[in-house]
Amino acid sequence: MPAFKTFARALACAAALAAVSRAAVAQTWPDRPVKIIVAVSAGGSIDTLTRILADKLAEKWGQGVIVENRPGGAGNIGAMAAARAAPDGYTLHMAGQSLTANVTNTPDTAPSPNEFEPIVMVSLAQDILMVGRNSPIKSVADLIGAAKAKPKQLTYGSLGPASSAHLATVQFSELTGIRAEHVPYSNFGQMQTDVVAGRLSFWLATIGGVLGAIKGGDIRPLAVSGDVRASELPDVPTFKEQGVNLVEPSSWYAVVAPKSTRADIVAKVNADVNAILGDAALRARLSALGYLLRNGTPGELAAFFRADVARWKALFESPLMKEQ
Repeated sequence: MPAFKTFARALACAAALAAVSRAAVAQTWPDRPVKIIVAVSAGGSIDTLTRILADKLAEKWGQGVIVENRPGGAGNIGAMAAARAAPDGYTLHMAGQSLTANVTNTPDTAPSPNEFEPIVMVSLAQDILMVGRNSPIKSVADLIGAAKAKPKQLTYGSLGPASSAHLATVQFSELTGIRAEHVPYSNFGQMQTDVVAGRLSFWLATIGGVLGAIKGGDIRPLAVSGDVRASELPDVPTFKEQGVNLVEPSSWYAVVAPKSTRADIVAKVNADVNAILGDAALRARLSALGYLLRNGTPGELAAFFRADVARWKALFESPLMKEQ
């Protein structure tokens, strides 16, 4: 019996030490810079949002928060780098819709959402349909008419299959019965330059990355997704107002971590991001850029991932997507 009691006390001490160790990690993390991987090039909506959030987290944590752009592979290169990083809390990933789309689109090279710890949904983003400033197209009806008059001759750009622009344009094409030629890019800035110059016929992107070009007059906006107009572009009608039921945004942005990242670190990042997203001034600033801010729990984000995988699986099985 004494030996058993000694063993039981040893187990209790070990458990207590483990609890103290977990608490110490939660209190001291982060004690060095944290990296957030973004799977696209600099300049787009997800990159802009991540840099704003990184600055706020750096203020809260007293440590540098570095945004690392890892574009390529339709988002798979950056996502895979994040999935394979050490699960110590010092590498996070700002995931986008390519994470849930690519498990169907490129299953052999794409990490699954199950290879990450879900932390928090940060934002959805309104899509905006645009043409260059010198384009003869001045409305959604003009674009549909031009595309139907010349099937597969009009072009649109995206950062590759399963990018937000690609998915949104396929949805738009299905709803309107048009067929256009997909031109994939590796660089957001070059794609924007080609829209302005008229080398691309039209472009469906998210508002945050193109607002400056629109307000500067380089790009002509035709429509925004959602039930209401964008606050910064009140003169631009919604798709719905123009007879196209493109309401649900294609883009979302969420913070995740490599699988097996400690639960207390996940909980801290979740709490801190939610607190930042609750700031009224920041919400006003980001809403003006077309971000539809969210928040929530890791469990809610995991449920969202499951639903979004099913959503994009259905789109990839459509006849139009198979033509791409």
